[in-house]
Amino acid sequence: MSDFIVINADENHIVFIDSLQKKNAEALSFYPKQVFEREVENGRILLGLLNGDPCGYIYVGARKPDVRCHQVCIQYNARRRLHGAALVKALEDYAMGCYSITLRCGFDLDANDFWQAMGYNCIHVQQGGIRRMRKINIWRKQLIPELFPDLPITPAVGKTDASAWRKRDKSVSTSQFARGEKLNQYREEILHKKS
Repeated sequence: MSDFIVINADENHIVFIDSLQKKNAEALSFYPKQVFEREVENGRILLGLLNGDPCGYIYVGARKPDVRCHQVCIQYNARRRLHGAALVKALEDYAMGCYSITLRCGFDLDANDFWQAMGYNCIHVQQGGIRRMRKINIWRKQLIPELFPDLPITPAVGKTDASAWRKRDKSVSTSQFARGEKLNQYREEILHKKS
């Protein structure tokens, strides 16, 4: 492997992190730049450096029994070269002493194969947001054996379909940021009009 190291990101890296997130917006959840500023201060953004230049990052949650992996992103030209695996290894080192790591991954992304190859199990599939009509695979890796191990399921696969979102009645006041039961009702309303 070339000269690749993982460090804690600092305030000088925020522009790169925010820019990489925007370039990969269709594959990632969106976080405002202020979140990255706060999390850099908390030491929860790890940065991959390839030959001294930033090429990817991983945004991790607090060290709790279950550590959340919020985002992982590698520059396109550095993918499939074990750099993502090195970032995940850094995440697992960060989570040492915790029970597990959990993350969410859109069902249409190649990253699902990556997580499976890294030893993570798909434990649940849930509906994502309305705009992409994407299912979300929930991946988990147990770091400390638990009384009841995870029961892996087959991850969802498919393509996103934004046609219902584009054809929606724009006069309805519910937004794509609705949550919970309101989101489920809005999704049913949009899908019902589509058929």
